[in-house]
Amino acid sequence: MNRAGPRRAGPVLWIAAAAGYALLLSPVVVVAVVSFSAGQFLAFPPPGLSLRWYQALFANAEIMTALATSATLAAVVTVLSLLVGLPTAYAIARLTFPGRRLLADLLAAPLLLPTLVIGLALLLALQPLKLVATWPGLVLAHCTLAVPFAVRIMTTAIAAVPAELEAAARTLGSGPVRAALRVTLPLSVPGILAAAALSFLVSFDETVISLFIVGPRLTTLPVELFRYAENRTDPLVAALSMLLIVIALAVVLLVERAAGLTKTLAKD
Repeated sequence: MNRAGPRRAGPVLWIAAAAGYALLLSPVVVVAVVSFSAGQFLAFPPPGLSLRWYQALFANAEIMTALATSATLAAVVTVLSLLVGLPTAYAIARLTFPGRRLLADLLAAPLLLPTLVIGLALLLALQPLKLVATWPGLVLAHCTLAVPFAVRIMTTAIAAVPAELEAAARTLGSGPVRAALRVTLPLSVPGILAAAALSFLVSFDETVISLFIVGPRLTTLPVELFRYAENRTDPLVAALSMLLIVIALAVVLLVERAAGLTKTLAKD
C-alpha cells in the first residue's frame, strides 16, 4: 500500500513566501540602515554610516527615563495580567457556571474595539478619579488590553490539557485546587509564558491609549518616540525604533527558547 508523503513546496510557493517575507521585512531593513546614518536628516540611502545617533539616543535623558518607565510598567502589567488572567482562564476552560460564555465575550471586547475608543473611554473614566498621569492609572489602562490577551492564550493552553488527567488526580485523593496546581498548571506553563511575553509586549509597545493617560512628568517610550518624531526628523527616531524592535525580538526569542512560543500560539 503506497502512502503519499508530505508534498514539497513548489517554486511558485517559494517565490510567494520570499515575496511575503521581503514585504514584511523591508521596512525594518530600511529603518535599521537609516539608524546608522551619518547625516543630519532621515534619508535612504544614508550619506554615510555612523553610530552617532545611537550615542545620542543613550545620552538623551528624557528617552532613557521613558524607557525605564515603559519597562517597569510592562513588568507590573505582566504580573497583574497573570494574577488576574490565570484563575479567569481556568474558570472559562474548566468550570461550568452561569454567565461563563458572557464572561469570555466581555473579556474579548477590548480586543475588538479600536484603541482610540478605549483610550478616550479610559480618559473619561479615570479623570474624575484623578488617576490620569499617575502610575495606577497607566497600569489600569494597560491591563485593559493586556488581560484579555493573557486570558485568551491561557484559556487555550489550559483547555489543551486533557481534563482526564486532573480527574485522575482527584480520584487519587487530591482536592480540586491541588489537582489544578499540581497537574494542569505545570502542563500549561508554555501557554503561561507565552501570555506573559505577549502581555509585556502589549504594554511596552502601547501608544494610543498611553497618549490619553500620560502626563508631562510621566510618559512611556512609544509616546516619547511619537513626540520626538513630531518635532524632529533626524535618524535618532530610527535608532529608537530599532531599540524597540530589538527589545520585542529579545522577549519573543527568550520565551520561544524557554517554552516554544510558536507551538503554543499555533494551538490557538
